[in-house]
Amino acid sequence: MKNFYVKYKREILVFVATLILCVVFTVLNPQFLTWRNFLTIFQQMVLNGLLAVGIMFTILTGGIDLSIGCTFAIVGIAVATCTVGGMNPVMALVIGLVVGAVLGLFNGFLVTNLKLQPFIATLGTMSLYRGIAYVVTGGVPVTNVPDSFRNIFNGQIGESGIRYYVIVMLVVFIVAHVILSKTRTGDYLYAVGGNEEAAKLSGVNTRKTKYIAYIASGVCTAVAGLVMLASLGSAEATAGIGYETNAIAAAAIGGTSMAGGRGTALGTFVGALLLAVLKVGMVVINVDSFWQYVVTGLIIIVASYFEYAKDDFAAFLARHKN
Repeated sequence: MKNFYVKYKREILVFVATLILCVVFTVLNPQFLTWRNFLTIFQQMVLNGLLAVGIMFTILTGGIDLSIGCTFAIVGIAVATCTVGGMNPVMALVIGLVVGAVLGLFNGFLVTNLKLQPFIATLGTMSLYRGIAYVVTGGVPVTNVPDSFRNIFNGQIGESGIRYYVIVMLVVFIVAHVILSKTRTGDYLYAVGGNEEAAKLSGVNTRKTKYIAYIASGVCTAVAGLVMLASLGSAEATAGIGYETNAIAAAAIGGTSMAGGRGTALGTFVGALLLAVLKVGMVVINVDSFWQYVVTGLIIIVASYFEYAKDDFAAFLARHKN
């Protein structure tokens, strides 16, 4: 138990902070503490959680993926067009995942082969992908997605009210946790983010590792796009605008270092959960929705500073101990 606390101290602290928020919102409005409201919280965190776990892979390598919102839109448009045209829903789903992987692959190519800074590369593809979405649709939403596709994600387990897409999100987080904590690929991702030159000298294929990170980001984003499409039954070029902010916030809150080399899927999960609790709680107590942007921005700043402050404090203790 002690080893678990030491390993996941940041995640535990964020989870405790989430519980405290729940208590505060319940005191302010007892309606917060209901099963229906908790279902709303989990449903609210699905999209942000999926996007956050994807962008976490790129951040671990010392990179970033600012194009996730645009990838989100393109996947939705591609799958909506296929299903409306009569394609088998499972085949359309596979095409959506492939589209996400290809867009992530292209980001990886820009970062690894062309040696572009991840911020600049994905800033460019953010505009490129959004433009493609507008060109393909002409700015007109793709509607009337058939129920045969929507029910894949939008059905629910018995009378519990738990939608299938909540289970999908949990499965994605579990897979991400296994990759990061139980596989050599996970070790390589941390190594590249911690010190890329040292990782390269140790025999790590840094180029392949970065490709994996950006492809993983694209696939997770694609899953989020599929969930949104199933929920709304339509897709449009404007979908996903600004989603990268909340995704980065969730990862940062959960302890993912923006400098790379540190972070966990569990931390990103509790970070996304905290943001969902905060968002739903602010609605329940009738706080103006505009303040959510203010709070999210402050959280990103504080969470990022916490990492640097923690490192500085550890260095201070080490100096005085010697």
